[in-house]
Amino acid sequence: MLEQVSELARQAGQAIMQIYQQSAPIEVQEKSDHSPVTAADLAAHQIIKQGLASIAPDIPQLSEEDPPAWEERRHWQRYWLIDPLDGTKEFINKNGEFTVNIALIEQGVPVLGVVYAPVQNILYSAANKQAWKETCGQRLPIKVSRAEPPVIVISRSHQDDELKEYLSQLGEHQTVAVGSSLKFCLVAEGKAQLYPRFGPTHTWDTAAGHAIAIAAGAHVTDWKGVTLDYSPRESLINPGFRVSIF
Repeated sequence: MLEQVSELARQAGQAIMQIYQQSAPIEVQEKSDHSPVTAADLAAHQIIKQGLASIAPDIPQLSEEDPPAWEERRHWQRYWLIDPLDGTKEFINKNGEFTVNIALIEQGVPVLGVVYAPVQNILYSAANKQAWKETCGQRLPIKVSRAEPPVIVISRSHQDDELKEYLSQLGEHQTVAVGSSLKFCLVAEGKAQLYPRFGPTHTWDTAAGHAIAIAAGAHVTDWKGVTLDYSPRESLINPGFRVSIF
């Protein structure tokens, strides 16, 4: 299914870009949790929802833009976990650092993942414990790699005192700020060695990037060393975590 899902992410990305490239200001609405949503989020959501229903009609979907009630999803063993537009703030600010995220969860584990960055036309994907980066018509395998000093990738929009304190305690390192799930992908392709996160994220923010990172050889754990688990639970909020090659 990876090729079909990758094509679907590209289609969603094209719909996003049609709105992104309009000369008029991007219209932003506020959801019940006070997070922003735009017409691009909703357009990508519809494309992915319909596409996945065609590819795998027996697999239920959990999307940021239409999360099912807990009673409906509590016994799911296999499901799609989707963020149609990850990095809405990046989209609104027009810095290009936003992605389309689609992951397949089996028994709490992200076993397939696609992250597509429409502005750069770069697609990261993973399945069967292998990860790839596709750009300029080339699809190449990616793996984590070490660097001295290590590169620490952090969120562009979500930096807090806990993160600043953590970074101050590290030895020599370089820091790069990036939006959306691209942070997972930078670790996966060896351009960064650590992505620490203390602030809240949702499961749909991380699942696709998680799939790519672990397929490339990284670890994605909470701060107690426990691998992030996507088994159905009532709360869709992740604990703090780190993506690391160490």
